[in-house]
Amino acid sequence: MHVLILGGTTEARALAGLLHPRVRVTSSLAGRVARPRLPEGEVRIGGFGGADGLAAWLGEHTVDAVIDATHPFAERISFNAARAAATAHVPLLALRRPGWVPGEGDDWRDVGSLAEAATALDGLGDRVFLTTGRMGLAAFADRPEWFLVRSVDAPEAPVPARTEVLLDRGPFTLDGERELLRRHRIDVLVTKDSGGTATAPKLTAAREAGIPVVVVRRPPVPEGVRVATTPEEAAALVLAY
Repeated sequence: MHVLILGGTTEARALAGLLHPRVRVTSSLAGRVARPRLPEGEVRIGGFGGADGLAAWLGEHTVDAVIDATHPFAERISFNAARAAATAHVPLLALRRPGWVPGEGDDWRDVGSLAEAATALDGLGDRVFLTTGRMGLAAFADRPEWFLVRSVDAPEAPVPARTEVLLDRGPFTLDGERELLRRHRIDVLVTKDSGGTATAPKLTAAREAGIPVVVVRRPPVPEGVRVATTPEEAAALVLAY
């Protein structure tokens, strides 16, 4: 059995470890991170050339199942995976960590895009902690606020005029996030609903500090694609094929 994991996430690496060496596993990474953490099994880096290219690759490499374990906001590759799997007649499973849910005391502003997140900053304060990744910062380029941008690799231009970049990789601790908010005098946090525990401490720290959080909703999984919420569940479903 040959399984292709579209990944780069913590869950994708865990799934590869659960399946390898019981089955042949190939993990595909987009190549957007300079020094990715590599999973067990075979690894390929780079795109496929869209849905048609991926469908061709599945046939050429005799893939028996595809697991879309990409970031919850990797909407394009998820759409291409659904098209390719249907074309190649290969079963597709999406692995998605559960999204975050606001609790008592949270002040969350729910928005549908980075552009909406930028508009939602009106009146929330002058110092913004932006944790939406290094891409897509153009949505905030014309904002007057000061931004602390945290990402694994350096962000791409254009970026806000008043920007400080913090290169760091999770998981993050609650004490560390508390200190970061205090040291940089943060007024508002902007994040995507990535889910999981690795970057969740910032939400707790924001609640404790009474800081509003602008949360970008994640896009839906393509219609008709089965979803697993843990690597263990995904592995069990794949091995049952």
